[in-house]
Amino acid sequence: MKYEAPVFSIMHPVTVILLFLLTDYCSLRPCFASDCLHLLFQGFVLCKRMSEEHEEQEQVLFLDEGKKKKLKKEAEKAHKRGVCYISRVPPGMDHVKLRQLISQYGEIQRIYLVPQSTSRKRGGGTKAQAYSEGWVEFASKSNAKRVANLLNGEQIGGKKRSQFYYDHWNIKYLSKFKWDNLTEEIAYKKAIREQKLAIEISAAKRERDFYLKKVDQSRALSSIEERMKKKQKVQQESGGELSVAPQKPPVCRQFPQKKPIAERERSKPQLSKDVLAGVFGGS
Repeated sequence: MKYEAPVFSIMHPVTVILLFLLTDYCSLRPCFASDCLHLLFQGFVLCKRMSEEHEEQEQVLFLDEGKKKKLKKEAEKAHKRGVCYISRVPPGMDHVKLRQLISQYGEIQRIYLVPQSTSRKRGGGTKAQAYSEGWVEFASKSNAKRVANLLNGEQIGGKKRSQFYYDHWNIKYLSKFKWDNLTEEIAYKKAIREQKLAIEISAAKRERDFYLKKVDQSRALSSIEERMKKKQKVQQESGGELSVAPQKPPVCRQFPQKKPIAERERSKPQLSKDVLAGVFGGS
């Protein structure tokens, strides 16, 4: 009695070899045919799982190579870009209006404007959002240089009804400056601001804890004094001996003293009386 091996749609080479060997073995010993077929099926499942994992690894490697190529292209594009600095942003100008005015001279990638400080608003500034300075990233360095040389110091112009008609451009090309440098600077300033805020919060917490500690101490001392007064009052009413209440130790406060600097007076040049008499008494 011969047992035919099952036909699978996808077979691993090792599975095919085992299939032929086990088929011959089953033909010689039919009593072990079921066990052999069970082992063959488990081997096929294992080989199929290994092949699927191998395909997944190849796919991941292919995706990684695609990501590397994409990142490389983006890095090359970023290296070709140029950044211009705007030292003064006219009042009322925002990202949209700035892009409309400069995009006619070249392709713009990104714009960043620094919001005006709140202290100037408190001093009587406009309520609308204003900006103090900004950076503009162009698609090419040559274009950024050309725009900076063309517009710096020139009147913005446009229609006379425009609010920016009489304003002037203050723009400069930043050589060897990339957008990453700007983001790093912004992140650094943000970290410093957060660190200062954390220090102020911790100092406020220490002051609060110190104040609460002193309040608890004063409450404890006042409760002790009240108990002593009540005890003395009870003893007086009962006619017992009066116990002398312990006196509180005097509070000695020490303040740091600054030593007088006598050398400063000695170092001052002093004129003799004869010289003064000769200057003022000779007339």
